[in-house]
Amino acid sequence: MKALFSKLWLLLLLPGLSQAQRRFELADISRLVNVSDPQLSPDGKSVLVVVSRPNLSTNRNETEVVLVDVASGQERVLVAGRPTVKQPRWSPTGDRVAFLARTGTGKEAHTQLFVQNMASGEVRQLTNAVENVQLYSWKPDGTALAYSAADAPANATGLARGNDSFEVGNGSVTLTAPPAPDHIWLVSATDGPPARRLTSGPLSLPDDSSAPFAWAPDGRTLACVLRPSAQTGDQETAVYTLDVATGTLHELPGSPHRIDLPAYSPDGKWLSYQTPREPPYFESLEFDVVPAAGGPARHLCRALDRNLQRALWSPDSKSLFVGGNDAATVSIWQQGLDGKSQKLKLGPVSPNGSYWVEMSVGKRNAVALTANEPGRPAELYYLPSPTAAPRRLTDFNHETAALALGRMEAVDWQSDELRPNGILTYPPDFDPTKKYPLVLMMHGGPSNASRAALYGLGQAVAAHGYVVFQPNYRGSDNLGYAFQRAIRDDAGAGPGRDVLTGIAMLEKRGWVDTSRIALSGASYGGFMTAWLMGEPRRWRCAVAAASVVDLLDSYNLSDNNIANAGHYGPSPWLSAENLAHYQAQSPLSRATRWRTPTLILHNVGDFRVPISNSYKMYHALKDNGVPVRFVAFPISAHVPGDPVRSAEWNRLWLEWLDRYLK
Repeated sequence: MKALFSKLWLLLLLPGLSQAQRRFELADISRLVNVSDPQLSPDGKSVLVVVSRPNLSTNRNETEVVLVDVASGQERVLVAGRPTVKQPRWSPTGDRVAFLARTGTGKEAHTQLFVQNMASGEVRQLTNAVENVQLYSWKPDGTALAYSAADAPANATGLARGNDSFEVGNGSVTLTAPPAPDHIWLVSATDGPPARRLTSGPLSLPDDSSAPFAWAPDGRTLACVLRPSAQTGDQETAVYTLDVATGTLHELPGSPHRIDLPAYSPDGKWLSYQTPREPPYFESLEFDVVPAAGGPARHLCRALDRNLQRALWSPDSKSLFVGGNDAATVSIWQQGLDGKSQKLKLGPVSPNGSYWVEMSVGKRNAVALTANEPGRPAELYYLPSPTAAPRRLTDFNHETAALALGRMEAVDWQSDELRPNGILTYPPDFDPTKKYPLVLMMHGGPSNASRAALYGLGQAVAAHGYVVFQPNYRGSDNLGYAFQRAIRDDAGAGPGRDVLTGIAMLEKRGWVDTSRIALSGASYGGFMTAWLMGEPRRWRCAVAAASVVDLLDSYNLSDNNIANAGHYGPSPWLSAENLAHYQAQSPLSRATRWRTPTLILHNVGDFRVPISNSYKMYHALKDNGVPVRFVAFPISAHVPGDPVRSAEWNRLWLEWLDRYLK
């Protein structure tokens, strides 16, 4: 295994630093162009992508839909000037493109569904939903579209009288109103009758799914995943078939729970869906297939041994294209129904997507994807076949690619019986004979992974003369099921050993300034930061962003509460033993050992990691005389997504590192 890694983890070299090149700066993060959501046309000749550019002046991410010709790479802006345009989708015949965009002003502003004629350019608004349209899908014959939207507030009558009280359920502490179920509607693609509701009642589409429903090829049935209620903690979903004519729902017998992403094969014989390998542990995901007419499920992708985030059927219905984190990259496999699989040869190209894989499959199994490389931010790539090499079609980020960037290296090491890996980013002028501060930047999740792909904040930190280390500790989803599940009932100690042995491995290289090592991370990366702050080793400083420090708060107050049972054990309120187990796994149990100067960053309305965690961390540090700064952002988000707050978040992060490492 070690020999295999030594061959795979080759240095990913970038052009050398020259006098004409300047380094990547913090401000360059706001110049990065995001390219996402590729959609191959039915004839395979062009690709739609969403292009987004941060605008600090307006504090908006300005988006447009761009049409890219596969043969020439020529680009044409198809949709622009519409707020938050997203989800472009070809009609089955390729003569129209649908998309979502925000329209209206003030309280009447909502995301609606539009369709544009490719020949005339005419744009029509199809929906007038009272709440935002979330997702949609073309009917196979192109005559209609199914879409999802939340119901109006259940307490609308009370609100009109000034009574905004609501009953609390299994949801986040940040809720200020009862969550409304997301339901499926049907709307004509032409001038037809008003939209028709297909589902109703307490059952709800999951609000965190990217594709919770899909058409059968005959257009008579939709497959969908529904959960018991709109409460975000009620995450046990099941697969249903929906008769479009009658609205009748039928639950698939024996379908596992906490499943997602249903999709029919083009020939209508099979239904695929994403499912956890071992419920109730929700994180190790794979794709099963069942006969559409009924029958037992097949664990089609089990042998790949990866946490798979996306699956797309091949046009001939003989295989699925699946993708997920894999070692130091994101990989895509063509998984045949016959059990055979092949990995696409993507080289340094790492497909984009957070808990998703940005790809599209078209005629003759051509693949379009948006991806990063170590020295190049997001662009559109194309493979004419699964055996071909990717060809870059766009150059939106050419200015960033021309900068003096830090080279990246994938490394691995031994920790207990496991072999974690991680990513290094060096300063552009790195000299191995000199000493450098080491900055740990730990990923969230924990079911996620750092990859050898350009990371803006990591490049900015490296450009300040620090080596950046992004360890993929146990619980990361890039090294197989056993590695991912090794975090169960061991939230901090085991992953902490992985990080410490990784640091020890780097110290043997001779260039680490052992007196200047900093910890940092967001979400579960913040958890790891807080946990490691409790180690006897003294760190120069730490940045803890959206950090989990008290697992009881995560269980009681988070939107993701029930999922915690997979990592930390059953409900802490079932026994004194369970309660003690949650407390022992919490970084807060080590708070009296914290002595590291710490910057805390958190959003007030963080639904995933309640800000109560950071208040506890702040007081634990302050009361013990440890230098601490706590900056809060008054928004409802896990991390900032708007340009201004994102830039400030990054500025504070780097400024704190400079304060203690320079």
